[in-house]
Amino acid sequence: MSLFKGQIGLVFKGVAMGIAEVIPGVSGGTIAFITGIYEKLINTIKAFSPSLIRVFQKDGLTGVWKAINGNFLVALLFGMVGGIVVGVFGVTHLLEEFPQHLWGFFFGLIIASALYIGKQVSSWGAIEIVGLLLGTGIAYYITIASPASGNEALWFVFLSGMIAISALILPGISGSFILLLMGMYTFILPKLKEALTTFSSESLIITGVFAMGCLVGITSISRVISWMFDHYKNTTLAVLTGFMVGSLNKVWPWRNTSQWIDKESGEILLNVENYVAPANLKILKEVSVSPNNFLEEPHLMPVFILMVIGFLVVFGLEKIGGENA
Repeated sequence: MSLFKGQIGLVFKGVAMGIAEVIPGVSGGTIAFITGIYEKLINTIKAFSPSLIRVFQKDGLTGVWKAINGNFLVALLFGMVGGIVVGVFGVTHLLEEFPQHLWGFFFGLIIASALYIGKQVSSWGAIEIVGLLLGTGIAYYITIASPASGNEALWFVFLSGMIAISALILPGISGSFILLLMGMYTFILPKLKEALTTFSSESLIITGVFAMGCLVGITSISRVISWMFDHYKNTTLAVLTGFMVGSLNKVWPWRNTSQWIDKESGEILLNVENYVAPANLKILKEVSVSPNNFLEEPHLMPVFILMVIGFLVVFGLEKIGGENA
């Protein structure tokens, strides 16, 4: 019974991670950390290596399943798929209809998450403080950086896959937003859709190269993070805390849009008042402003309330994380 309860708990953690991945600027790694499964997830990903061949030769499929922590991985992935579906149909609707409310909730959640991760640092010294400031600076820069022009060469497609998938498992950094900054979002996404619908050779090659980059990226970053946890745990935790603090600018509820991108052409726009195809637009860059600019809006107080709720949710997730993590 306890095993079944533990698996159900993992499914719900996966659901939360999947939903988080749909939100621009919010990472599934954040949810993994506050639910107590981050290190276990990193070590599980790290297990996928050529050494599995020797495990299979020695212990068969049973040994491989145990080596990759199969029960944990399947339950988590099952939940993530469900969470992504919920996110695509539910959270994206909320982003369109109630963006400030949703950002307020995540702002409170990320503040509490940063405090939670920071508390895991057993002792704060000069190195930890530098790590905190470095992580904060990197994440904040990502939220304000202007997008690059991109590059359609296969080596850059591979690199994009490596970097984007690595960002997905780092708390506070969004993989899709990284692709936007690299100028590859409007190139990769249509090619992925084309590969699934037309099966054209060009799109399949690009998709395959991107997937290989993702595979190399996630296995590499998992080894780096695992090694960092084993040898420099406090410093690693401090940097991850900084990532989350720096990402707060991305989820600040009160913002004015300064740049849009045409999803079809990839054109970056500074003014869309008379734009003929608003459905093609995706917000690319926003500027945080004071809540004073929104004092007359009736939903100002609900946003603050949702901030508090988001903050309190972390305590519930932390409690779940303490059980069968």
